Amino acid sequence: MMALACGALVGPAAAPASAALPAGVTGVTTIAPMLEQVTPAVVNISVLSRAPQSENPLLRDPFFRRFFNIPDQQVQAKPQVSAGSGVIVDAARGYVITNNHVVENAQEIAVTLKDRRRLRAKLVGRDAATDIALLKIEAKGLTALPMGDSDHLKVGDFVVAIGNPFGLGQTVTSGIISALGRSGLKIEGYEDFIQTDASINPGNSGGALVNFSGELIGINTAIIGPAGGSVGIGFAVPVSIVRSVIEQLGDYGEVRRGRLGVAIQDLTPDLAESLSLTGDEGALIAKIESGSPADGAGLRSGDVVVAVDGRPIRSATDFRNRIGLLRVGTPVQVTVVRNGGQKSLTVRTAK
Repeated sequence: MMALACGALVGPAAAPASAALPAGVTGVTTIAPMLEQVTPAVVNISVLSRAPQSENPLLRDPFFRRFFNIPDQQVQAKPQVSAGSGVIVDAARGYVITNNHVVENAQEIAVTLKDRRRLRAKLVGRDAATDIALLKIEAKGLTALPMGDSDHLKVGDFVVAIGNPFGLGQTVTSGIISALGRSGLKIEGYEDFIQTDASINPGNSGGALVNFSGELIGINTAIIGPAGGSVGIGFAVPVSIVRSVIEQLGDYGEVRRGRLGVAIQDLTPDLAESLSLTGDEGALIAKIESGSPADGAGLRSGDVVVAVDGRPIRSATDFRNRIGLLRVGTPVQVTVVRNGGQKSLTVRTAK
């Protein structure tokens, strides 16, 4: 069962649980000093919202309401309070990032810091396709969490998840990176998740996934588990995606995505063999839109995209993620395999 990792506020605040490095790995037996620096940047988020009320179309008919003595004034949906997590990424501006699904229907948003200060938050912008939202708070003495490099993570790297599970208050769990580049989970539009076995539960949504150097590498988003509980399969949005999204949210309040004008598909083993290619990594261009940026740059149907700006492309999803996170008008170098040789072309994204 797939579940987004947010939940209702159900109990009082709890002290952070310690997360110990497995004995004998490096001789270090605790990461408490690192957590003392990191945890002030992770916040609890409380959201007041009204659940959308489903309406029977018959209720719109005045004759139906009169016949069954149904009052014209419909009962309003009751306010709901839910809890999530967030991460301070810019102390000077008071920027806090969280998941879009945490604040999607919010009427009021409150942020509670580790020092128990409770602040009203303003929604700067949100992006449903990546499940990222940017909030702003006004306060002094904030601590921001530095961003790491999620593009160089490896399976087996140790990580720490920090958040507000079940509304208990700030909690720390540890684990490893179980897989990279997870997609096909049908959670949001752009899927390139980090999978971890660090315990992530409802309420952890928007919290930090941190490496043992104290750097933010992902934003916890979802779990797979019966009844929404953690069974060691959690997912986080990589910070490489988060960084590009919040830059645009800060500038425009939304993400203005560029496009190339191509239809792509995965390079299967059969397709790779028919094209005399070794391996099946890459994205096959199936169709070029006439007059599009891709058409003007010289891309062709049958080209296999193997890199974007020098970074390898694993699949059609990978290519879509890379291009879909670029601003309109951004030049991008696309490396393709054509007729047995490689060719690099520069394409400028359009609206």
